[in-house]
Amino acid sequence: MILPTVDEIRALHERYAPSQEALDLVLTHCEIVCGIAEQLAARTPLPLDTDLVRAGALLHDIGVYRLYDQAGRLDHRNYIRHGVLGHAILHKEGFPERLRRFCSCHTGVGLTRHDIRAQRLPLPEADYLAETTEEQLVMYADKFHSKTTPPTFLTADSYAKRVEKFGAHKVSAFGLLRARFGEPDLTAARARYGHAQA
Repeated sequence: MILPTVDEIRALHERYAPSQEALDLVLTHCEIVCGIAEQLAARTPLPLDTDLVRAGALLHDIGVYRLYDQAGRLDHRNYIRHGVLGHAILHKEGFPERLRRFCSCHTGVGLTRHDIRAQRLPLPEADYLAETTEEQLVMYADKFHSKTTPPTFLTADSYAKRVEKFGAHKVSAFGLLRARFGEPDLTAARARYGHAQA
């Protein structure tokens, strides 16, 4: 599989971003998640395709751009759809399923058909679960930074607290990822981007 370069991925973000503000928010988040994933990948003994991790991390949130309206407001009510919207963008761009899955399978610690039915989520009923080590790593790295206003870094403990509202099984799923990949050192990223930590 031929992966897009960092420059090609940036150009894709620029093409789909409806505004400079949206580009700054989403691309910066993707770059932060990429840095966290690369840091964790460098420490893990697990076999990984680091180029795939980089491309997946840089593309995982590209679907967020589809949630902005003409006035530049983000549709928070349908935010859960950003993964499937990103998957559709990458499909349209001709990228293989192996790369598209980073978009559709990174939300929370994975979404199941049961989650979609029980929570009445506006998604096609399916399992959206990170399966490969690369997908799991990007999904996990994503939990340490939030595109809130203002954007915020999260510790493993603060994310574990957030996911409690979705049930003990989600806390356990996050705990397994934490045990598998360890915790990132966010000191340099916090200093570089100036985002606070929750």
